[in-house]
Amino acid sequence: MSMSDPLGDMLTRIRNAQLRRRGTVSTPGSRLRANVLDVLKSEGYIRDYSTTDCGRGRSEFLIELKYFEGGRVIREIARVSKPGRRVYSSVDSMPRVADGLGVVIVSTPQGVMADHEAREKNVGGEVLCQVF
Repeated sequence: MSMSDPLGDMLTRIRNAQLRRRGTVSTPGSRLRANVLDVLKSEGYIRDYSTTDCGRGRSEFLIELKYFEGGRVIREIARVSKPGRRVYSSVDSMPRVADGLGVVIVSTPQGVMADHEAREKNVGGEVLCQVF
């Protein structure tokens, strides 16, 4: 069965796993998901992720979730740009999450990156999701 929003599915799996206090969660692999996971890892929201080959050209990511003093590190994770309604932003109108405490993940012509990095490189793009 095909999925209409693979990135939204991954974010929902992360959200649900953290609500159930799971240590890891698995999700089907793709290049966009790997890029978003790289940003989440570099920003300190997840511990790490690994790739496993499932055969027939399919891969799967095993994401290690992060907790601090018994509480989850990702308090809120939400998809902004959806398949039915894409949201694009220039550098000047890039949204901020919790006055800069959170991160907006943006897909730019130079790759997927956090909002502060996009501001430094002076590029805009599609606002994929926001994390706090």
